[in-house]
Amino acid sequence: MENIVVKDVSYQYTRRNENDEVIETLSALSALNFSIEAGSFVCILGHNGSGKSTLAKLFNALQLPTEGTILVSGMDSREEKNIFPIRREVGMVFQNPDNQIIASVVEEDVGFGPENIGLPTDEIWQRVNNALSAVHMEAYRLKSPNHLSGGQKQRVAIAGTLAMEPKTIVLDEPTAMLDPSGRKEVLESVLELKRKKGISIILITHYMEEAVDADRILLMDSGKLVMDGSPREVFQNVERLKEYRMDVPLITELAHKLQKKGFPIEKTILKKEELEEELFKLKEEGFSLQENFTAPELPGLSELSSEKPEAGDYIVEVNHLSAIFQEGTAMESFALKDLSMKIRRGSLTAVIGHTGSGKSTLVQHLNGLIKAKSGEIFVSFRENPPLVKSGKSFLFFKGKKTVIEKKGRLSLSEEGFDYRALRFKVGLVFQYPEYQLFEETVLADVMFGPLNQGKTREDAEALAKDALASLGIGEELYAKSPFELSGGQKRKVAIAGVLAMGPELLILDEPTAGLDPAGRDELFEEIAGLRKNYAMTILLVSHSMDDVARYADEVLVLHQGELKLEGTVEEVFSKKEELESMGLGLPQIRALLFDLKKNGLDMQLGNTVSEAVHALSAYFSGDYSEGKGVSHA
Repeated sequence: MENIVVKDVSYQYTRRNENDEVIETLSALSALNFSIEAGSFVCILGHNGSGKSTLAKLFNALQLPTEGTILVSGMDSREEKNIFPIRREVGMVFQNPDNQIIASVVEEDVGFGPENIGLPTDEIWQRVNNALSAVHMEAYRLKSPNHLSGGQKQRVAIAGTLAMEPKTIVLDEPTAMLDPSGRKEVLESVLELKRKKGISIILITHYMEEAVDADRILLMDSGKLVMDGSPREVFQNVERLKEYRMDVPLITELAHKLQKKGFPIEKTILKKEELEEELFKLKEEGFSLQENFTAPELPGLSELSSEKPEAGDYIVEVNHLSAIFQEGTAMESFALKDLSMKIRRGSLTAVIGHTGSGKSTLVQHLNGLIKAKSGEIFVSFRENPPLVKSGKSFLFFKGKKTVIEKKGRLSLSEEGFDYRALRFKVGLVFQYPEYQLFEETVLADVMFGPLNQGKTREDAEALAKDALASLGIGEELYAKSPFELSGGQKRKVAIAGVLAMGPELLILDEPTAGLDPAGRDELFEEIAGLRKNYAMTILLVSHSMDDVARYADEVLVLHQGELKLEGTVEEVFSKKEELESMGLGLPQIRALLFDLKKNGLDMQLGNTVSEAVHALSAYFSGDYSEGKGVSHA
């Protein structure tokens, strides 16, 4: 039975001036026709700006089609009497949980929907308990959402929708801020609802791996439906998907590259277990790739790294830092506990950890948004601003503070330390870039920082244009409102606004969350350019083990506010059991190679698709020896 029917649907956004005159019309959706079966799991893919989120809002009548018809259980969304019944039937979980959370206590927020539709008290609490259990947030039921991490808030938002038990749940990038185990738990919980209660699931995601269990994939491009089929049917079109700024699961990409190398893998591979089965079968059959094959040595990280960081040259040192939330109350909890770490100048250092491990709290200490109450933080910049001031102001005499130039290693706890000047040297780009954008135009937004530093308007404009150009933002966007941009463009403008102030350390808190695969790769390429062209140190906070494996030099692992592991990418990802015990796990490719090696394919481990292709090519050519066939850059 069809649950949602989309007939000849188009949607247009209009921009109006102060006189309410239409000055621009943008087509977001064009002539869409499809239906969604009751109880099915449908995944909607598409690049940023392809129309996915607009379509999602049409499903539960948050927006109405400009042309055409949306029918939900036979109800036409254009009829006003149907709007409330449709929203009861179609629950929505947005990208940003702050848009959904309204209560001051977690359990009250989850119970708001059931209470609002008049359910009995006993049933409300039963639904709250079930929903919190499904997203593993029972321990936080009495906490304030304001004290939760971004990922924890996302789970609360999902629980609030689950508690309504709608016929259809639309999830718009619901796991973008979750750690790997949290992502898995949330998806398992909504799929369990599908199995047990026949709830339809519509998932919008940029994680290709989340789409492999769907019954059906719809691919959007520029407001049109360009592909419609099962995951195996859609993901077999590797090159075509890349043309649409999409990707395939990493395991699928690896299998595809092995096929092109000459491996006789006939079907489209979607999961790790499928590829393992194929490779073990090839081993049993005695498959040999070719005679006298030697896998060439891979380049090091990269084309994406600049010069190797100098040993012992640290831009930031943290000694015994602790942070306590709600200290002295019954809700007291450690956000950071006796944490000591160093960030090497010129490195791309990744900070990983489960949701709520203290990552965001740590980085906010590094640029003084949170001041250390216990422990000490040192900074050492190549070009020191006047970071320390002395002198006193009296009640009846306005004494001027004297700027003291201090070079070398400085403590943020030093008397007179200038945190405002520090923030020009340590730039922080938050999880949600729209929080940092506020000016009327893109150019004005990026100029704000340099002007605040005391630069002339001419110099500020030159710095802003240089920063925008370095991130691939063209002049055609300078006069646009930043709020008209796509998610990827907003992210770049937010980074440009920080970059224009000339920081030496750039902190990126989940910079690729919500970006399509091509946008993610472009952003990392541009980050690599910042390291090379500006001699900048990058601190990357990420839940994506695959991004960390591809791009980082060094990794810091936080767990419950403590630093548990640190080292190179290779050193940290060799600790499989420790990472899994902290809710993290391995990059997908390393997990595959680890299983293969454990079960008899004795090859060198690696973390990326390219490394795996070389390691497997070397193994099946009979030319494998320890340390050969893969580079540990």
